[in-house]
Amino acid sequence: MNDFALTKLSYGMYILTTMDNDKPVGCTINTSTQITATPTTIMISVNRNNYTNECIKKHGKFALSILSEKSDSTLIGGFGFRSSRDNNKFENVAYEMKEGLPVIKAANAYLVCKVVNSFEVYTHTIFIGELLDADIFDNQTASMTYAYYHNVVKGTTPPNASTANAYKKEDSNSNKAVYKCKTCGFEYKGDTPFEDLPEDWVCPICGEPKKNFVKVEPNKNKSSAVYKCRTCNHIYNGDIPFEDLPSDWKCPICGEPKSNFEKIS
Repeated sequence: MNDFALTKLSYGMYILTTMDNDKPVGCTINTSTQITATPTTIMISVNRNNYTNECIKKHGKFALSILSEKSDSTLIGGFGFRSSRDNNKFENVAYEMKEGLPVIKAANAYLVCKVVNSFEVYTHTIFIGELLDADIFDNQTASMTYAYYHNVVKGTTPPNASTANAYKKEDSNSNKAVYKCKTCGFEYKGDTPFEDLPEDWVCPICGEPKKNFVKVEPNKNKSSAVYKCRTCNHIYNGDIPFEDLPSDWKCPICGEPKSNFEKIS
């Protein structure tokens, strides 16, 4: 079966937000659509391991900020590769409160909904929300599609995304060394040698500093060992051997330390 066929479906790029008591929380998602017109209802799909999922179930409302092609790509990485459980994702992010929920000002529009139904589908929860409020911030710029994010922004896919398997990268045949972000997996292959990039250069996807990158040889045999987080069940099988990850490395989903992972194969 050719999973790549799934990439021919249309997806958007959204920052999904809600509240954890008085703390704003959120994550990046790519799956949402309007279901009915009267009343207006919106569907979203959220991985069950995401902390935002848990908070939506408790709070009963969610907001969807629809990103545009001009939106800073670090928004996607900042909300997609860290957990709101122990990170303030809204630090240095401009947002407004609408119907008691945060919406991202760099988006081209927002929707605020109250949850009217939900059901579990394998790894994800489908939430159905009735529209409470909506408005447009930028009516001139096209909304960012998932294809644009991958093909133009050159972004990577968070492991909890509903499209994670469809967008797995093929093995590279290049002998050129690349540098990979340990947080989001972005690979730097620019014309400027990585060593010559300025020290204040940051990952264009998640905003992590230059020191967070490691050199990876594309044709080097990938370790077959697979490690699983005991808390959220996130599977790590990255190009960097698990043993070589820094001691302060944390699960990108729930924030648990490296010591919380167990080898499963």
